[in-house]
Amino acid sequence: MMKKLLLVAALFYVQSSAAATLHLYKNGDQEAEGYVASPKLLKGSVPGVLVVHDWMGPSEFTKKKVDEIAALGYVAFAADIYGKGSHPKDGKEAGALAGKYKAGDRAELRARVLAAYNELKNTKGVDPKKIVVIGYCFGGTTALELARAGTELAGVVSFHGSLSNPNPASAKNIKGRALILHGALDPHVPADEVAAFQKEMNDAGVDYQLIAYSGAVHAFAIPTANDFKAGAAYNAVADRRSWNEFKNFMGEVAKQ
Repeated sequence: MMKKLLLVAALFYVQSSAAATLHLYKNGDQEAEGYVASPKLLKGSVPGVLVVHDWMGPSEFTKKKVDEIAALGYVAFAADIYGKGSHPKDGKEAGALAGKYKAGDRAELRARVLAAYNELKNTKGVDPKKIVVIGYCFGGTTALELARAGTELAGVVSFHGSLSNPNPASAKNIKGRALILHGALDPHVPADEVAAFQKEMNDAGVDYQLIAYSGAVHAFAIPTANDFKAGAAYNAVADRRSWNEFKNFMGEVAKQ
């Protein structure tokens, strides 16, 4: 009974601590469906967090993260990279859609995430000098691309995102610090990719942390991921620890 009361109290806290709404914006000529949440007791300017979805597109999970971030006292905005009405029905469609933006020249991916960044930057209450972009899986890749484009960011956080980069020299454009949260057993982001990423960061002199969680594979922070054999499965311990790292990271950003 006590656990149930605590759960209800926690849910009430998240829901009552943020004012959230859908927000339509433009990806070039295409309409996109964003989602924004702000602390209800917003006073002055606070850090802003741009949240980028995984390969399945914007979801209830994305909105939940935006709400949770707003409850921490920040303004959060969920990007829609694919555009309004574009929702993959399965992994095959999602892979094809995400792959279109990840393969080769990533200029279009950068343009789409930059459009969402500008929406967040212009949202009431956001301190433009304290914007952080975070992403899950495909979103982690996208977050890193926004940073590699030289965007004015206080930080970038990747939750089990791909670390590949067709243009490693672009790491020199990164402004702000980076936090990479990685599943140590992730077959989709193998050791050589991790090593190449670290070299990229070291060569560019980026202030970064890379944390690998034992026993965790791809999508470890996505509750619906459940195929460990395929290398994508939720891991409650890695989820909790990575979220705590994100909160610590945001605490540093808020104080800078």
